[in-house]
Amino acid sequence: MPFIRSVARDDLNISVASVYMRHVYQWMTVGLALTTAVSFGVATSPSLQAAIFGNAIVAILLIVAQFGLVIALSAAVHKMSSSTATGLFLLYSALTGATLSSIFVVYPIGSIVNAFLVTTGTFLAMSVYGTVTKRDLTGMGSFLFMGLIGLLIAMVVNLFLQSSMMDFVISCVGVLIFTGLTAYDTQKLRQFGEAAPLDDGTAVRRGAILGALTLYLDFINLFLMLLRLFGSNRD
Repeated sequence: MPFIRSVARDDLNISVASVYMRHVYQWMTVGLALTTAVSFGVATSPSLQAAIFGNAIVAILLIVAQFGLVIALSAAVHKMSSSTATGLFLLYSALTGATLSSIFVVYPIGSIVNAFLVTTGTFLAMSVYGTVTKRDLTGMGSFLFMGLIGLLIAMVVNLFLQSSMMDFVISCVGVLIFTGLTAYDTQKLRQFGEAAPLDDGTAVRRGAILGALTLYLDFINLFLMLLRLFGSNRD
């Protein structure tokens, strides 16, 4: 009965992928919750604000540490224990919260909440699309990655130009890129989840943490681009 065996195998793959993606979204939610809590805590503490943003060296070290953690998790998560991978992801989420606390100084709370709600709705819609679409998004992923490199270069250039028009264009392009990456990464992770070894708890946890980090970065960057685009500063 080749057909029956094929259907059973497909059903099993879908079930395995669903379990894996549930772990991914759970850890992503934990990371976002920790980021939100730390960000609000730092923003409401003048002493912590002064310690982080009153000293350029501390602020730079925080940013460097964030980049280092992302690189370490992305490149070596398969060599880590599940507890180490989880701890590094949570540490990264906390450090991101500390650096993001500056948005509470720049933007009113209403703009932050609106940007967060729009980000959540957009993220959920694109995650669903990435899950249910039959279209192979691999080609789109390559295009979006090239766009991301161009976006980073434009952002660096605009640090010197300080052009409001260029900043607006960067924000618009950034929203499009991270919206597309959300769908692409969701599909890629679900495909990975179909082959996840559910009998190997360590491998599943490490894969779920890496997946959570991927979608976490999509969410945070989409949020920041929307906040830059629609948020009115306090001035």
